[in-house]
Amino acid sequence: MNNTWKIADDVIYVGASDRRLALFENIYPIERGVSYNSYVVLDEKTVLMDTADHSVSREFLGNVEAALSGRPLDYLVVNHMEPDHCAVIAEIVLRYPDVKIVGNQKTIQMIKQFYTFDVDSRAHIVKDGDTLTTGKHTFAFVFAPMVHWPEVMVAFDTSNGFLFSADAFGTFGALAGNLYADELDFEGEWLDDARRYYINIVGKYGVQVMNTLKKAAALPIKMILPLHGPIWRENIGWFISKYQTWASYVPEEKGLLIVYSSIYGNTANAVELLGAKCAEKGVKNIHIYDASKTDVSVLVSECFRYSTIVFASPTYNAEVFPKMEMLLIELKAHAFQNRDVALIENGTWALSAGRKMTEMLSAMKDIRIISPLLSIKSSLKDEQLGAVEEMAEALSKSVNG
Repeated sequence: MNNTWKIADDVIYVGASDRRLALFENIYPIERGVSYNSYVVLDEKTVLMDTADHSVSREFLGNVEAALSGRPLDYLVVNHMEPDHCAVIAEIVLRYPDVKIVGNQKTIQMIKQFYTFDVDSRAHIVKDGDTLTTGKHTFAFVFAPMVHWPEVMVAFDTSNGFLFSADAFGTFGALAGNLYADELDFEGEWLDDARRYYINIVGKYGVQVMNTLKKAAALPIKMILPLHGPIWRENIGWFISKYQTWASYVPEEKGLLIVYSSIYGNTANAVELLGAKCAEKGVKNIHIYDASKTDVSVLVSECFRYSTIVFASPTYNAEVFPKMEMLLIELKAHAFQNRDVALIENGTWALSAGRKMTEMLSAMKDIRIISPLLSIKSSLKDEQLGAVEEMAEALSKSVNG
């Protein structure tokens, strides 16, 4: 039994969800699974928008066959060549040998890198701004390089205002019958995954995302159909504004994020006290995470979310504790910038974590150290309470203005 959805009379959802996959790209935990979205357009010529991952290939291929209902497939549009969306291209070519593959020059080259079938005889190469007319539908192709691969493009259907947006505007999370964002509690249940998806997958390329958003602003978009997660047909401007915030590297929320590593609990004790002191000074929206227990993808996402951050780490083999070091490395890799930061270090015989963290943060853009380093020798002492109060005051001013 096949599982397709009619998005319009002649546009059919043929994607599928995977709830078994534990790690997206074998690195990001996805407890709620993920969807691989694909779409068939029925016109004088038929069009398939991208394929899917191997894990859902049987369901996907059955859905495509059901949507075509005996018709041949004329065009396969490849907006993005990452294997979670292109893994079934060869099977599509086997089943529909006359299909033309629509992509840009980089797309076609990547297909040749993945596959050995005769690509050139099937290639329909487009340039930025080119169009493809299939009857009543005309697709305009807008290049979106580095969102998040160099070959990425989006396809805008000028007949109905549908934007097939590749990985842009996607999110982690399997679909469960409700296909549209307005059918879900998106802000309450999906936004964290959408943020984590964007920050970790695309977040390094904020400039390129902003360029793409400027192009998109000129289009009369009625619906956004991404390759992961729900489709947008209402409140599109709200979700685009989230992307603009994330891509601009400005905090999404005023709030205090405290991320710590602690071996025997002494650093943890210090940050709990600091959080309490900040609350006493009127700071709201305080969040504390243990870097050893929380996946780094969540921490990176939360660092992008909040305005003010404390990093607290013990010294470990004269270096930053490994879990904290990994977070700082990942932040730099994702172009983290423009935040107020305070630092806490701990050590018994070699206090060096603070200096090391400062060096790592100094390599990032517009990171403002707003309080003197708090150094703890083994455990926090009563005589250091004044320093904790001083740091809490600085953090309060940062969050509350």
